[in-house]
Amino acid sequence: PVDTSMGFTPLEGLIMATRPGDVDAGILLYLLTQQGLTPQQLEQDLNHSSGLLGLSGVSGDMAELLALEAQGHAGAALAVTAFCHRVRKYLGAYLALLGGADAVVFGGGIGEGSPQIRERICANMTWCGLKLDIGANNAALGGQACISVAGSLPAVYVFGVDEEKCIAQDTQVCLS
Repeated sequence: PVDTSMGFTPLEGLIMATRPGDVDAGILLYLLTQQGLTPQQLEQDLNHSSGLLGLSGVSGDMAELLALEAQGHAGAALAVTAFCHRVRKYLGAYLALLGGADAVVFGGGIGEGSPQIRERICANMTWCGLKLDIGANNAALGGQACISVAGSLPAVYVFGVDEEKCIAQDTQVCLS
């Protein structure tokens, strides 16, 4: 089986650059009925003005947000903290559902390119056996690498991912 944090659309799940991730349905009703947004405005805002961009008020780009956070930008700090919190929440939930795991794999733009984010996500995860090797993590920028300490179970890896190619291949399998 394959599970994902996304639901009917990519609006559910993890906070993305411009999408909010998990949102209480009540806020949507509030925005429509109390704030007077039209369904079209709400759709536009949810897909293009929310997420990291909406939380930070400046950008949906994680590298830019980390740089701004280091300069003391409160919105950037909020966005980065919220993102890491949500990833940790999903990671913990999936580990619970699976009864553990052999590996945790970071991929995609943020997963491959941000040792800081990987470290923040893996912080205090020793309860499940996950132990990050900080040196290996900092050295892993793209490509493939094991970034956990020897004997960590789950092991932690960084893998380069061509997400569009994976989606196309999975779609081709489903259609054939």
